[in-house]
Amino acid sequence: MAALVDSVVYYTDKIWELRDTRVDGWPLMSSPLPAMAICLAYVFIVKVLGPKFMENRPAYDLRRVLLFYNFFQIVVNVWVFYELSRYGWLSGNYSFVCQPVDYSYDEAAVRVLRACYVFYLSKFVDLFDTFFFVLRKKNNQITLLHIIHHGWIPTTLWPGIRFVCGGHGSFFAFLNSLVHVVMYFYYFLAAMGPQVQKYLGWKKYLTTFQMVQFVAASIHCFQLLFIDCDFPYLMSCWIGLHEVFFLLMFLNFYRHTYRKNKKLDSSPKSAAINNNNNDSDSKKYM
Repeated sequence: MAALVDSVVYYTDKIWELRDTRVDGWPLMSSPLPAMAICLAYVFIVKVLGPKFMENRPAYDLRRVLLFYNFFQIVVNVWVFYELSRYGWLSGNYSFVCQPVDYSYDEAAVRVLRACYVFYLSKFVDLFDTFFFVLRKKNNQITLLHIIHHGWIPTTLWPGIRFVCGGHGSFFAFLNSLVHVVMYFYYFLAAMGPQVQKYLGWKKYLTTFQMVQFVAASIHCFQLLFIDCDFPYLMSCWIGLHEVFFLLMFLNFYRHTYRKNKKLDSSPKSAAINNNNNDSDSKKYM
């Protein structure tokens, strides 16, 4: 038993030596445990504590809060996308085929590093999407996909930020920040009320945009299985499998939501029922 413990400690230390030392001392970077604890607390709050708290309370009117929150998310993601574009993927210095991580303190490398780190922190802010559902008693919106998507990503992103912050692995942050700009702009408009919501009939295209992102990111990662690139093989597989997992979950959601609704909408009676039950959030899948 002692030998097993010694081996675990030895290999853990060896792996830790491979970390990106530039983020040493940054919040949440010393260990994956804080992120895991936050995610577990998130699940407990949205599934147990929150519904219990709201059980005998009326739903809160959070319209102004949602407007501010969605606008804030737009600004953050625009900044992340700009930084990763200007100093990374659209700078002319990044290769879409193979891009090793630049661990230096060069300005461009540090700007990409900071953008990826802010992107990581924004995933904790995303948890408020669900908290707002709870406070507004929109429990039907808190689906399994929604909880997994929000509650798992902060933990799964941690190895990437800790060990390969930049380079090939930052492509997902580059794509995802753009997707979130569009997504939170949609939610910002939806929060304005019924007078604007009637023009927001393109929700399914937002889901399609998400799925295109997962396809592009997975192909981008898995191509390293066939070429020689100075980027960790296991990390590339980890990111790629992460994208495939969410692609399959979103495909399942798309099939059960939009194709099913299309069949229901074929009857005038069903269409009337669906129109009367439209939720202003349109965030069931996120």
